[in-house]
Amino acid sequence: MIKVCIAGGTGWAGSELSKGVFMHPNMELVSAISRKHKGENLGTVLNLASADIPIFGDIETALKEVDFDVLVEYTKPDIAMKNVISSLKRGKNVVIGTSGLTDEDYSEIEKTADENNTSVLAVGNFAITVVLLQKFSEIAAKYIPNFEIIDYAHEDKTDAPSGTARELAYRLSKVQKPNQYVTEEDLIGEKASRGAKLNEVQVHSVRLPGHVISIETIFGLKDEKLSIRHDSGSSAEPYVKGGLLAIEKVGTFNGLRRGLDSVMEF
Repeated sequence: MIKVCIAGGTGWAGSELSKGVFMHPNMELVSAISRKHKGENLGTVLNLASADIPIFGDIETALKEVDFDVLVEYTKPDIAMKNVISSLKRGKNVVIGTSGLTDEDYSEIEKTADENNTSVLAVGNFAITVVLLQKFSEIAAKYIPNFEIIDYAHEDKTDAPSGTARELAYRLSKVQKPNQYVTEEDLIGEKASRGAKLNEVQVHSVRLPGHVISIETIFGLKDEKLSIRHDSGSSAEPYVKGGLLAIEKVGTFNGLRRGLDSVMEF
């Protein structure tokens, strides 16, 4: 049995993953972290039969009170680093679903994982269809050296770009850097209108009502273009299957791996 603690276990995505872990035959949901529901029973909060699963307000208390094998980090970037680093230093493996961590954050995480002989699986998006979008985009980037990323989300999503967009930019930059036809110095007008440059890849974030979460890679050649896009629905259910797979696989290696596909067979 893999003993699991979910930080953000009462949130939109975390609550669905909590239910998935609770029902999994080879996993045991032993605790959750939520400042809002500190001191409550997760079984009661999520209506998980007669389950008695304590909710702690911070990672320090969770580490002290209940033993677990894997921390699933599903909170916010400003909290995530503390949760991840603290867990790694205590010998716990970590699955990261939190959006918005930077390459610098991951450098620190990798260093800490290596020093403590632990493992981290950082997944920008657990949906299997997003994994496919990443793979297809990497294939296209081998042949089309002109591409940008558009990141869509609801109006109150505070991190921009999303973790999915950050991870996609990182992965595509490893294939090749896109061409730049007009330098930033040569741009006329509002330079910010071209979006942010992450790993030399141009990324644009749209935040509007009516959107849930979408990601699109746009490729262009003379007289032809290619768009690869993923659109999420309003449910968090698509992220559960990938989340469970990540929990199963995070203990099969040491150090940091980025992307769910790093533990999948293609």
